[in-house]
Amino acid sequence: MKRRAYGLLVGVALMMGVVAVVASLTLGEGLKDPDGSLGPSWFRLPMMVVGAFVVDVVPRSLWRSRRRMSSFGTHAKSIIDEHWTRQRIGLVVVGLVSFYVTYVSYRNLKNFLPLVNDSKTHDLLLHSFDKAIMFGQEPAIVLHHLLGENVAAHVLATVYLLFLPISPASLIVFLVWSRNISYGYWYATSQCLAWALGTVSYYVLPTLGPNFAFPFLYTDLDVTGVKSLQDSLWWGRQDVLNAPLTTDSIQSVAGFASLHVGIVLTLALVTHYTVRHALIRWGMWVYFGLTVVSTLYFGWHYIADDLAGAAIAVVSVWLGGLATGQKFERHGRGSHPTTSTASVPVLDEDEDEQDRAPVPTE
Repeated sequence: MKRRAYGLLVGVALMMGVVAVVASLTLGEGLKDPDGSLGPSWFRLPMMVVGAFVVDVVPRSLWRSRRRMSSFGTHAKSIIDEHWTRQRIGLVVVGLVSFYVTYVSYRNLKNFLPLVNDSKTHDLLLHSFDKAIMFGQEPAIVLHHLLGENVAAHVLATVYLLFLPISPASLIVFLVWSRNISYGYWYATSQCLAWALGTVSYYVLPTLGPNFAFPFLYTDLDVTGVKSLQDSLWWGRQDVLNAPLTTDSIQSVAGFASLHVGIVLTLALVTHYTVRHALIRWGMWVYFGLTVVSTLYFGWHYIADDLAGAAIAVVSVWLGGLATGQKFERHGRGSHPTTSTASVPVLDEDEDEQDRAPVPTE
C-alpha cells in the first residue's frame, strides 16, 4: 500500500484557496495577486525555476564537455535525462502551484484581517508580556543599547530584508536540487503549513506589532530599508481601511505569530535534517538567530510572536516529515527518508520487509 507524498501539501493549498475565496465573497472584496520586489508571484516563481534549470544544466554541461561546444548538447541532454525525470518535474509543478495558491491566499487573508476584526488588536497584552519576562525592560531598547542604533541597524536590516527573496528561493532550491524527491516535498509541505498556521494565528490573536503600536520606541534608529518597508506597509493598511473597495493596496500589517521566524526556522530545520555539509547547516542556524534578533530590534514582533513562530515551524516540519515519509530518530535529532519518490510506504501487517526498509537516496 502506498500514499502520495504530496497529499498534505495539496490539501493545505486547497484549504487555503477555498478559505480565501469564501472570505472574498463574504466580504465583497476581490482577490489580489500580491506583487513583490521581484515581480508578481505567478511570474517570479516560474522564472526562478527557469533560472535554476539553466544554472543546473549549463555549468555542468560546460564542465563535462571541457568547453568543447560541439559536445555541449549531448552532455546537456544527458544531464536533463539524469536529473529532470518525471518525478522531478512533478515535484516542481506540484510544489510551485501549491506554494503559489497558499501564499496568495495567505496574503489575501492577511489583507482581510482588519475588515473581519474591526481593527481590534491585542498589542497591550503582548507588550505587557514582553515587559514581564524582561523584568520591566523593553526588549527593543535593551537590544538598541546592547548593539547600538547605527551600524547594527543596517546589518540587521539586511538580514531582515533577505527573507523576501530567500523564502521563494529556498523553495526552488529544494524542488530543483534536493538529492531525494521526498526532501523537496518535505520542505514545500512544511513551508505551506507554516504559512497556513501563521494565517490562523493572525485571526486568533490579532496585533499590529510593537513598531506600529509603539513607534516612539524606534525613532532613534538609523533610517534603513526596513524603515521604508514599515512606512509602506502602514500606508497600505490605511488605504485598505479607508477605501477598501477602490484601493489596489494590500494590507500586510500583522504581528502574531512571526512568520519570518517560522519560515526561517522551517528552512533551518529541514536543512539540518537533509543537507550533508556542516557549513551550510550552521549557516542556516546563524541566519535564524539573526532573524530573531532583527524582528525584536526593529519592532516587527513581540517575544510571544517569535515563540509562536518557532512553535509553528516545529509543528510544520514534524507534520511535513511524517506526510512525506521521513523517519525521525535519535529523539528527533536526525531523520532518514523511507522513499526516494513521490510514493510513501504505508506500514501495515501485510507489508513485506522490502517495503519497510528505507529507500536509498538519489
